[in-house]
Amino acid sequence: MPQSATVNRRLVLVASPKGEPTADTFRLESVPVPTPGPGQVLLRTLWLSLDPYMRVRIYETDGYMPSVKPGEVMVGGTVSEVVASNHDGYQVGDLVQAYSGWQDYALSSGEDIIVKLPKTARQPSLYLGSLGMPGFTAWYALNQIGKPKAGETFVVAAATGAVGQIIGQLAKRAGCRVVGIAGGADKCAYAVKELGFDACVDHRGADLPARLKAACPNGIDIYMENVGGPVFDAVLPLMNMNSRMPVCGLISHYSGAGLGGADRLPGFLTEALFKRMKIEGFIIFDQYPAHYGHFLAEMTAPIEAGDVKIREHVVNGLDAAPQGFIELLGGGNFGKVVVKVA
Repeated sequence: MPQSATVNRRLVLVASPKGEPTADTFRLESVPVPTPGPGQVLLRTLWLSLDPYMRVRIYETDGYMPSVKPGEVMVGGTVSEVVASNHDGYQVGDLVQAYSGWQDYALSSGEDIIVKLPKTARQPSLYLGSLGMPGFTAWYALNQIGKPKAGETFVVAAATGAVGQIIGQLAKRAGCRVVGIAGGADKCAYAVKELGFDACVDHRGADLPARLKAACPNGIDIYMENVGGPVFDAVLPLMNMNSRMPVCGLISHYSGAGLGGADRLPGFLTEALFKRMKIEGFIIFDQYPAHYGHFLAEMTAPIEAGDVKIREHVVNGLDAAPQGFIELLGGGNFGKVVVKVA
């Protein structure tokens, strides 16, 4: 640990926002760097992940996991360096994928350490993106729920985001026709020219349903649902018989945005029933024990070799994390959002 490292900066929740988070949602404070006790390690945050699920974690009430309470450090995945260790399994200098939250330093007993990064890891931040939770989400959703077949049509919204950019390429490798939905002409162009998608539709343009239908002349066999809202409304009528829909998020609704009071449930259930659709929601944190090792074994080589392309959106400095998070929820990012902390 550097001799000057006596202060731990951390971002804590001030109060649960009633709508979109603002700069006042979090407070930067300084406390002493903690000292590891028996069986503990001191982790220094190098990279911090920013992800849409974090909006759910700052609801007033608990969701699929306990909410962050006012005064608590904001949660988040990290790539961290072991700077002091009283744990036999970790040595000073080890890099680990952990869950230290929005702060410079954190103590760990090892239980919140997901994996020790290999010494050969060339780009540690990838373990927060393509080799971390988003990439794992994409791999699991496609292989365990989507079960793609060559020639099928696969559609993903937020197509150039952390999950979308990975799952689209994996579906393409499986022989699917891949159609993305993204916000802006530049993102759509990137999805087609760089990621290899067959088409990409800008959801900010007029008449999204008609343009999506034109891009999917044979309907949709697999739709990765992570957005909700008007995008979902455009997708649903195009779902084919025996189609599959993994559901990992609904970012358009996380801050309380609704659908104008319209009751879409009867139409949704009718489509699901008549078309024999498989709709499966999942929380990826449940799947780490059984599947994460298989994911790393299969995907590390193609990702590190560049066969699966990655784009990162780097935010510089811990104090910039709140603004980066706000921009993420508003679609202002381009790629996987990571904060370079140290």
